[in-house]
Amino acid sequence: MANLAHLIRDYQSGVLSHDAFVARLDSTLTTEGLGSARLLDILGEAHARTPLPADLHAEIRRRIEQLPVSNVATGGDETRVQTASGQGGTTVVDDSAALRVPPAPSSPSGTFGATLAQSASPDHVKGTGDTLNNRFVLEECLGVGGMGTVYKALDLRKLEASDRKPYVAIKVLNVQFRGNPKSLIALQREARKAQVLAHRNIVTVYDFDRDGAIVYLTMEYLSGKPLSQILRTPDFHGMPVGAALPIVRGMSAALAYAHERGFVHCDFKPANVFLTETGEVKVIDFGIARVFQRTEEENDATVFDPGSLGALTPAYASPEMLEHLEPDPRDDIYALGCITYELLTGRHPFERIAATQARAAHREPRRPDQLGARQWRALRAALSFDRATRTPSVARFVEGFCIDEPRAANGASGKGGGAFNALSGWPLKAGVAGLAVLIAAGVGVYRHRLSPVEQDADRQLSAASDTPVQRASQAAAVQAIAPAAPRAESPTPDQSSRAVPAPPPTLAMVAPLLAKLPCSALAASIDGRAVQLRGFVAQPGGIDKLKETVGTMPGVDALKLAVQPLGADTCEVLDEYAPYWARNWQTGHLAALRMHAPGAQLTEGDPLVVDVTTPGYDSYVNIDYYMLDGSVIHMVPGPRAKDNQAPAHYVATIGSAGDWIVSKPFGTELVVLLITPAPLFDSLRPESEARADYLHALDTRLRQIAAKVGQERIVADIVPITTRARGH
Repeated sequence: MANLAHLIRDYQSGVLSHDAFVARLDSTLTTEGLGSARLLDILGEAHARTPLPADLHAEIRRRIEQLPVSNVATGGDETRVQTASGQGGTTVVDDSAALRVPPAPSSPSGTFGATLAQSASPDHVKGTGDTLNNRFVLEECLGVGGMGTVYKALDLRKLEASDRKPYVAIKVLNVQFRGNPKSLIALQREARKAQVLAHRNIVTVYDFDRDGAIVYLTMEYLSGKPLSQILRTPDFHGMPVGAALPIVRGMSAALAYAHERGFVHCDFKPANVFLTETGEVKVIDFGIARVFQRTEEENDATVFDPGSLGALTPAYASPEMLEHLEPDPRDDIYALGCITYELLTGRHPFERIAATQARAAHREPRRPDQLGARQWRALRAALSFDRATRTPSVARFVEGFCIDEPRAANGASGKGGGAFNALSGWPLKAGVAGLAVLIAAGVGVYRHRLSPVEQDADRQLSAASDTPVQRASQAAAVQAIAPAAPRAESPTPDQSSRAVPAPPPTLAMVAPLLAKLPCSALAASIDGRAVQLRGFVAQPGGIDKLKETVGTMPGVDALKLAVQPLGADTCEVLDEYAPYWARNWQTGHLAALRMHAPGAQLTEGDPLVVDVTTPGYDSYVNIDYYMLDGSVIHMVPGPRAKDNQAPAHYVATIGSAGDWIVSKPFGTELVVLLITPAPLFDSLRPESEARADYLHALDTRLRQIAAKVGQERIVADIVPITTRARGH
């Protein structure tokens, strides 16, 4: 998995020459698996740290802007174009070879020449530094959506008139839609619809125009950042309800106003929610909004339906949208529920997989600890996979979820007595100031409210507080670690003579005990006085040992075990990976390894195929297959899959080409995923080597990485597989 950030870093440090950099650029952009908006963010961050030559910076930007729509990672925030098949699928990148190095371009000059030829074609999209209609100077690319690229532009007419705000935002139609005659109509309809949707929480659209083959619309320029940028901050793990409510109310007001006028956004996602520096919430990009209340005055809706372009974002699209049903306000409510959940937890409720897949897998969102029962009912109803049981309106969602402050009076929506009037006109009130601070800081709202002692205790538990059950015990654990405040009253003699029950167990009490158990990889979650353990044990009597060690702890009333016993031959493997596996699970299973074979049961001759999901940060993927004969097969990286760099939230399938086939010896074996923030080794190890030799080298290297960059981003996942001879 090539990585643009590392490629630029290698060029800036002198590791790569200019020609070598250009030669690798196209393959890197193609295999990175990210959308254009994210690639432009990476380029901007690298350029801000160490400026690139102007011509090279412009060339990289141009190539990113000319990427095909299909260059999008599964589960990302980028708008996807649906296929025309009756199966209702989406166009995605085939990840089966995502961990392999693509063939290099034939020559640097050939690659560069192709780009020059393309830029000279009439279909070339104007970029930074160009001017539209001798009026709008494109100064900065702000982002790339499913249909258009958005620029910050200087309006020369406003400049001549000494306007104090001479900047506008301009959306230019992307190259890939230029050949679609419906695209021009879509952009014109977007301008018209957005002008109709004149609301303080919806971006203002000024006009629609063209410059030769270039079609564009002009909008108000907003200074701030998209919500997606805050949610994707590496150390963002959610915010308190009070901090999230101003954002939720602003999004809700915009959607309710649009729904009242018969429009469904149809591509509502964090990237389309903008938080301004003054604390306002603005919903942008009604480019594929579809009319769900069609009147006789809206004849053009029967001529052109932007939904026919089939653009959507799988991670936020409702099941009905993915199944090509008619638009409904409840489609936007599903997306609103997903975004609200991310605001509170820092995680997508269904791990960013499409709603239809989550429904088939019977996924259930886990309750955020800070929500009351009424708020959780409202949020859970918004996340329903079935329209019939999903929250019927935005107003109903707000009524159940935003219950800490009363609603304002009617009158700001433009109509009297409408169902959405009170909601549409809500000011953000005092929440605006807090929201502006949040936009500036991005993260860190919760911990600054704790005392210094509580902050220290909270940090000790932060690695183990990312699941609802674990978070439920965090407050008690903080109190258990922090010194107790002196009480104003002394206990009476009767009180002091009574037996005092042991306090409930905490993760801080249980985790050290689990870490001391040999031949095991274990993680705990606590609900009151009940302890649940998951993981693996390989020593004889391991289950009994757990019952004796944890089940008899003071304060433990119930012990629930989801622990799989393994053979003694796996002992040294479990001991090596145990701390990294435990960290992964106790922080919400950030990295995941899943077998394609049902029940992880494989027969001789079957291919070993696995799905990999990476955490929310750039990392290196290492996959090893520990066989019964005492050897280890290095699947990634290895001679067949050399490149193992992965971007955040990356999903890939490994082995679908039949690279690794099951053979004897047969029995219970282990496949291990290890995520590291730096390469494990300077060079590739042989595809197969002795387990003991590798584990020794691995242990040494992991200690070095932990000492240099910290161990917080080293996580692992372990999957036992059962192999058997054919015919058995």
